[in-house]
Order: sequence, then C-alpha cells, then structure tokens
Amino acid sequence: MSSASPAVSIGIDFGTSNTVIALAADDRRVEAIRFDHGGQRHSVYVSALCFWEDRPGAGAQAEGGPWAIEQFLEGRHVYRFLQSFKTFAASSSFNTTQVFRQRYKFEDILAAFLRTLARHGGDRFGFETSTITVGRPVRFAGGNPDEALAMQRYRAAFERLGAGHARYVYEPVGAAFSFARRLERDATVLVADFGGGTSDFSVMRFSRKGGALRAEPLGHAGIGIAGDTFDYRIVDHVVSPRLGKGSSFRSFDKVLPVPSGHYTNLARWHQLAMMKSNGDLRELRELARSALKPELLEDFITIVDLDLGFSLYRAVSNAKVALSAQDQVDFRFKGGGVDIGSTITRKNFESWIADDIARLGATVDKVLGEARITAREVEKVFLTGGTSFVPAVRKLFADRFGNERLMSGDQFESIAYGLALIGHSPDPHRWTADGGLAPKAGG
Repeated sequence: MSSASPAVSIGIDFGTSNTVIALAADDRRVEAIRFDHGGQRHSVYVSALCFWEDRPGAGAQAEGGPWAIEQFLEGRHVYRFLQSFKTFAASSSFNTTQVFRQRYKFEDILAAFLRTLARHGGDRFGFETSTITVGRPVRFAGGNPDEALAMQRYRAAFERLGAGHARYVYEPVGAAFSFARRLERDATVLVADFGGGTSDFSVMRFSRKGGALRAEPLGHAGIGIAGDTFDYRIVDHVVSPRLGKGSSFRSFDKVLPVPSGHYTNLARWHQLAMMKSNGDLRELRELARSALKPELLEDFITIVDLDLGFSLYRAVSNAKVALSAQDQVDFRFKGGGVDIGSTITRKNFESWIADDIARLGATVDKVLGEARITAREVEKVFLTGGTSFVPAVRKLFADRFGNERLMSGDQFESIAYGLALIGHSPDPHRWTADGGLAPKAGG
C-alpha cells in the first residue's frame, strides 16, 4: 500500500451503492482502477461488506465489493452483511452495530471497507504517500444529517489507512472538474450528480486564464432522493402488495390490516436479512397463521428465510433500467417457490416517482436561487449517475434548460476522475469543501 509514486493523485468516489477509485499522474493522464472478479474487469466496486467466521470464536474476516456479495450469496458461514452504510455517516442516532462479538462504529466499517478495496486494487495504492481527494455529498442522507459528525467519521476512517492528509470535495464539484476539460470557452455550468442515496447539484462559473482552469462557486444543494428511492417505488407498488401489504389478519373478533411497518424493510434488500434477528420474522410467522391471505405473508417469509432479497432487488433494478428505453417491461421474480410477475408501464412508473421528481425540481430551483441566476443563464448542464438516464429526470432538465444544453458523462467514473485531477490542480485547496468552494450560508 505504500509503493505508489508521490506524483500519483488518488480520487475516491465513495458512494452509497458503488465506489470508484481513479489515479491521475502528473502528466494529467487519469484512469480508474480495475478489479478482476468473475473473469471480468470492473471499475465499480460495490459499497458492501461481508463479515464471517470460519468457526465460532475464530475472529471475523471481511470481504468487500463483489467479493462481499459472492460470500453472502454462497452462504457457507454465519455472516453479517452491510451495504449502503454511507447512509448512516451523518446519523447521530447510529453509534455502533454488532458484528459477532465486536461493536463497530461507522469509521470502523468504512476503514474495513477501504482495506478490502486497497487489497483488491493491488500495489497501485499509496494512501500514505499520494495526494488523496475524497468525494462527499453536498447534503448527507437522513432526515436530520449531522455534517460535522459525518466528516469527523470520514477523517477518522482515512487516518487509519495513513490518509489523514486527505482533502474532501463535494461530489458534483469533482464531476464538474472532469467535465470542465471539455469546455472550449468560459461557461456557467450546472452539475447534477445522481447517486444511489443522494442527488447533489452545483452551479459553477468556469474560465481559463493563462492556460489554467479557474472556477467560481455560485451555489450547492442536495437532497436524499436518488436511484434507491426509485427502486423502492417499484417495490412498494409491485412487490409489497404481492407479499401481503394492504391485506388483513384476524385478531379475536376483529379484522385488522397487516402492519405496514414490516414493508419498510423492503426499502433496501439487505435490510431483509436483519428481520431474522430483530424479531420481525417471528412476528410475520404469527401474522401468517391468522392472515386472511396467508399465502402472501408466507411468500414474504420465504424471501427473508432464504435470503432472496438480493435477487429480488436485482430484478427490480433491471426493470427500472429497462423502463428508460421501453414504454413497458414485464417484471418477473422467481425463487424459492415465490413467483411475482407484473407488467410495469413507464406511465405508471412516472406516476409513482412524480413527487420525487417534483422535489428534485425544487432542489434545482434552490441551487439556482442560491447562485442568484436564472435557468436561462446556465450555459451547460452536466448530468452524471445512472438515474440521469431516467426519462422523467431527463425531462425535468430539458424543460428547464433545453435539450441542447444537456450533456452526460460516464455514469460511474466522472466524479472519481475529477477528484483525482483536482489533486494535481495548481491550488487544490480552492476546490475543497472547507476551502474556496465551501457552500454559502443555507447551502
């Protein structure tokens, strides 16, 4: 981990769903680190951890990325699986989680994840000797995120890997820096970065003087609506009713609705596994015995019991992606004797996410208001992240700015590229979240 040249700048885009690492040399060449798994090379490292013990009391081992999912799906050991843990970074109510006999703080989880990433990334990592630039959201996920707490946890995790010197840059600023290399003239740019857990927006004024790229920050805003939210809308309307949501059970002489709280566990697939240990699965079994449609709850129980959440959500995500290119898709999930099928139209999907789109639009209006400009004054709009391909999202921006101003980048690598390049910029501190590009009051 210490063999990288001091001339190497590392950009780390740690995302809710995926993480990408980019390396930039001092000649401005930049590339993403590739991970060899399953006979393929991937630039995306799934933001997941799987802990297990080969035998009770032997001590926990950890794997990350696609290896974590592989370990989880093989199910050869008792495991503790963690995904989307970035969503807890700014949560003051999250203190520790139990992993076998050890309590893990957020910084413990992140450090363990980064160690697996560095191990699989090979000898090109040099956390101690390289310039490190880490992306962070404009607004962290959660109802009342504590930004100072999140950054304290980030720094503690990176310090454990010898990267206490790391800089932190807003994720859309990283994307903006990557995009700005394409600009042929000065421009005011809105960057929209759609991740798994949050969507972030930055307005920046780019100019070149003496061959050097300059940027003036005009405004930043973010919201906890992104790709995972859209997945959940499909789950809520297509999957949950098929698993008993909205059905009833008999309690003495009364007929009552099945508690909807059980279906919040379907918000993300890895939460289903937790139902085995928190008492929810036991309660579901009791409800099934008195349910008017017990077969629905029995299918829910099967999905939890057999750890089918990953396969279920993969089917949901595939349907969402297909709806970006098709007017309707045939959703189908089969496993463990459970068979869920439905035709989903784009029109229905867009009605399910309409409120989310409206809130995204309000956040775009907020960042324009903070920048004190109108939509007409934005010359380029750079969209990045997989959710930017959802037609309703694209339409939101086309209606406000016009199709001719919309541009897209690599849905996964743009931010990491920009972060790595910022490390080689003449004055990298200006780009950091606590430097010249910090948000104005209210951002």
